Amino acid sequence: MKNILVLCTGNSCRSQMAHGYLNLFTNGKASVYSAGIETHGLNPGAVAIMKEDGIDISNHTSNHVDEYTAIDFDYIITVCDHANENCPFIPSKNALRLHHNFYDPSKVIGTDEEKHEAFFKARNEIKAYCENFANTYL
Repeated sequence: MKNILVLCTGNSCRSQMAHGYLNLFTNGKASVYSAGIETHGLNPGAVAIMKEDGIDISNHTSNHVDEYTAIDFDYIITVCDHANENCPFIPSKNALRLHHNFYDPSKVIGTDEEKHEAFFKARNEIKAYCENFANTYL
């Protein structure tokens, strides 16, 4: 069983969506964890947009990366530049570190429709990335 860590700034939005899709696409071949270099709680927009695609992340928790120091990760995926640039040392022996900067839909200011579209776009990009990751590495 492989261990995957998805790391973001606040573990509230992008990393949570990736966590949900990696759980789906790894088909039980991996244990998926998500964390932040800070914790901001679950973003309601992320929860709602994932639910629209049939994935319930409402029971996820916002975790700090320090909670997982005892886990030997096979893959560490950073999903924003801030987390990639400020990622603390994670003591995994041979972890493959991957990075993709997904824009943050929670920063969009506008109408409810514009915010929804931002979450929809981010979700679909994250979904495609996670599916490709699972097909490539697992």
